[in-house]
Amino acid sequence: MADSKELIEKAAIKAASIYGLKGVRVKHIQKLSGLCGSSIYTYFGGEKELMIACFERIDHQVAALFDDVDPKQLNFQKEPDEIIYKLWLPYFEWFVAHPNETVFYQMFREDPSFNAYNKSRDVSHFTNFFEILKAFKKAYPQSARNMKNNIAWIHLLNGTLTYARNVNDRNLPFTDQTETDVFAFLMYGLSNIIK
Repeated sequence: MADSKELIEKAAIKAASIYGLKGVRVKHIQKLSGLCGSSIYTYFGGEKELMIACFERIDHQVAALFDDVDPKQLNFQKEPDEIIYKLWLPYFEWFVAHPNETVFYQMFREDPSFNAYNKSRDVSHFTNFFEILKAFKKAYPQSARNMKNNIAWIHLLNGTLTYARNVNDRNLPFTDQTETDVFAFLMYGLSNIIK
């Protein structure tokens, strides 16, 4: 039973990456999953519920990237760039390795309905990541005060997704140099690169 649900979610993610969130149809999911269309409604109350389940599936996989990190072992004051890079790199590489999920995740986050959903969703799977952010804020309290509205996190998340999509679309090569350049651009911006 769980296998069918997983097949449906994976097929819906792939269908959305091909047809867009609004273009996904039961027939697309049926064709990609190999299951009959009615089986979708066995697990999901409708398209909206399925799309949320797909997003949450990816979101949990992303959060798990940070689960093995011990925030108490992070010395942000001593080597902040190196630590942030080591935290960021698996995140970037995960999205590069999962092109359909990258497209879906980015589209879902950019959808107008995301903001309302985001305000009430369960984010407890990011508990360890939030502990990492607390460690950073403790090391740099002034930065934490200056960055209201999580603008740095939004910049890093959206930028990472965009660059991962560009690697997946072969607009950028998937090399160590690309990883280094993308990270530098996300961390230091254009002004540091054109110096």
